[in-house]
Amino acid sequence: MVGFLLRFIGVWFVAIALVSFVVDATKSIAVSSWTSTPLGLIWFDLSPETLNASQAAIQRYVSPILWDPIIQSVLLMPPWVIFGPIGLIMLWYGDKRRRISTTLL
Repeated sequence: MVGFLLRFIGVWFVAIALVSFVVDATKSIAVSSWTSTPLGLIWFDLSPETLNASQAAIQRYVSPILWDPIIQSVLLMPPWVIFGPIGLIMLWYGDKRRRISTTLL
């Protein structure tokens, strides 16, 4: 069950990465120079309330140091840089053949 969940989420993360890369590539072709849309801007365009609420919750309940240098730098990256590798790692860990071969050893 865990393997299925990892594969399912991994496929969605890779799909998000591919779509965001294609959108960035299309915008880059249109302006004739490389442009990328940061994850924070996409999140703000989709739901600014949840972005502000998560910032307030993390700064208040977890640590203000966590938001400023760490999460802000992640939000400045393009989504395909974040979701692509995480999705591929999830697909790799959720692979049935990998789990069978490691249990036989």
